[in-house]
Order: sequence, then C-alpha cells, then structure tokens
Amino acid sequence: MSRQTIAVSVKASKLTARALAYVVAAVGRKIAKEHRKAQTPHGKQSVRKLMGHGGDTNAIEVDTPKLFDKVARKWGVDYAIRRVGDQKYLLLFKARQADAITGCFAEYSRLELKRAKSRQTPIREQLRQAEEQVKKQPQRELTKEAAHGDR
Repeated sequence: MSRQTIAVSVKASKLTARALAYVVAAVGRKIAKEHRKAQTPHGKQSVRKLMGHGGDTNAIEVDTPKLFDKVARKWGVDYAIRRVGDQKYLLLFKARQADAITGCFAEYSRLELKRAKSRQTPIREQLRQAEEQVKKQPQRELTKEAAHGDR
C-alpha cells in the first residue's frame, strides 16, 4: 500500500481508548473494503464479473453444476454458471484458462460417469417393476376351510 494520509474527525468531548479503538477499526474496515474492491474475483462468480475481466470467454454445457463446482474449486479456475433450460446449465470460462478447464472438465466427466453407473433406480421405477412382477404371478384361489374337528 502506498503512503496515504488518512484524515479522521471524531466529535467527542473526551476521547477514550475504546472510542479510539472503534475509530481505528472502522478505518481499517474501510481500507480493507477498498482493497477487496480493487482485486479481480477468482473462482465461481457472476457472468457480469467474468465478462468484466476482459478477454474472450468460452462456454460448455453442464448437467450438474454442483459437481462441477466441487471439481473446479480444486483446479482454481475462474468460471460462471448460467441456467439455460430445464436441467441444463451453461458453463462460461476465460479462454486463457482453456488448458485448466480441459483438465477440470475431464475430471468432472469421469466423476459424472462414475455417478451414473452407481446410481440406484428411482423408487417409483422399483414400485412399477414390483407391480409388473405381481401381475405376472398366477393368483391363488382363496378358500376358507372349516376344520372344527378335535376341539
């Protein structure tokens, strides 16, 4: 940080240590806020912030954004996800980071395939299959027999 003059005016008849600490903390928060504002965001961000970085952007279609988000945090890439339709999402990323995105997307695809293989059949599908099996079985005749023999 370069040398800057900070002017703080406080109205107080008696300046206590607690009041001085409060003022210094407020000034520190303001300086930290300005510092964060000047930095470019990294990781997941809005489309507007990603476009504000300058440079070209590329896009890929993604089915599960949460799974991609988990993988992308490991790779440290800058990206934005935008919903396009029902269960369809568009992944926007910087063209400069195409190599990192390629590796990240390869890992995401591997996890997606693994998840698809291990996925159980939905409960409604299981119920439908059980219903079909019951229909295929021959029905037994229910008869009541009165056996009052040896009481």
